[in-house]
Amino acid sequence: MSNTTVLTSPAVPHPAPHTARSRTTRLVTDSVTMTRRGLLYWSRNPGPLVVALLFPVMMLVMFAYFLGGGMAVAGGGDYIEFLVPGMLALTMAFGLENTMIAVTQDVNRGVLDRFRSMPIAPSAILVGRSVIDMLHSVVGLLIMIGAGLLIGWRWHGPLAAALAAVGLLLLLRFAMLWVGIYLGLVVGKPEMVQAVQILVWPVAFLSSVFVSPTTMPAWMGTIAEWNPMSATAGAVRELFENPSWAASSWVTDNAVGVAALWPLALLVIFVPLAIRRFSALSR
Repeated sequence: MSNTTVLTSPAVPHPAPHTARSRTTRLVTDSVTMTRRGLLYWSRNPGPLVVALLFPVMMLVMFAYFLGGGMAVAGGGDYIEFLVPGMLALTMAFGLENTMIAVTQDVNRGVLDRFRSMPIAPSAILVGRSVIDMLHSVVGLLIMIGAGLLIGWRWHGPLAAALAAVGLLLLLRFAMLWVGIYLGLVVGKPEMVQAVQILVWPVAFLSSVFVSPTTMPAWMGTIAEWNPMSATAGAVRELFENPSWAASSWVTDNAVGVAALWPLALLVIFVPLAIRRFSALSR
C-alpha cells in the first residue's frame, strides 16, 4: 500500500470587494489630499490670490465713489446699499474666470494626466478643485462684505435672513464654479480664457448689479431681469432689506426662489458635462 501525498497550493486571498463605504472613504481622503495641494499652492504663490481678492474691492470703490454720485435708485434709497448686494453677486459670478484659469493650467502642464495615472479616485480631482475654489470664494465674500461695511453699507434684516443671503451667494458661486470647470476642460488653453472674460462683462452689465432694469429698453430690461446675477442680487437685496428697483413682476415677487433655482439648474446641466468631459480626456 503506497503512501500518497496530496500537495495543495496555499489559499490565495481574494481582494476585498470595493464596498460603497470604502469607495466613499477613498473619495473623501483623496479629495482632502487634492484640497491640501491647492492650499499649498496658495501659500507658495500668494500673489495671484491677493490680486483676485482685491480686484472686486477696487471695482466696488470705483462704482461707489467715482460713478455713484450720478446714480439714482429707481425706487429711492441709498445707491451704496443698492450697489453692494449687486457687487457681491457679481463677485461670485466672476469666480468663473479663476476656476477656468486653474483648470486650463493643470491641463496644459500635464498635471491632470499625472493625477489620473495615480491610484486616486478620479472624481476627487474635480471635488478638490471645487473645495479649494469655494474656500477662496468664502474668503473673497467676507472681504467684500467688510469693504461694503467700511464704505457705509448696512443690512437691516434679521441675522437669519442675512445668513440666507450669504448662502444664496455661495450657491451661485458653486454653480459658476462647475461652469468654469467644464469650460476650462473644453477650451484647454489659458489664453482662451480671455474670450470668456470678454463675454462675462456684457452679461454682468446686462443685469441689475449696477442699475435697475427699468432704466433699460423694455426688451433689454426683460433679459436683465431674468439674468441669474439679477436674480441673486434681487434676492440678496430683499434678504438684507436694502433698496431694490421699483418694479413688480413674477421674477421680483419670487426673487429668493428664482435665485435658488438658477444655480440648481446650472448644476444639473454642468456637473454631468464636466464629469463626462473629464472622463474623456484620456481617450
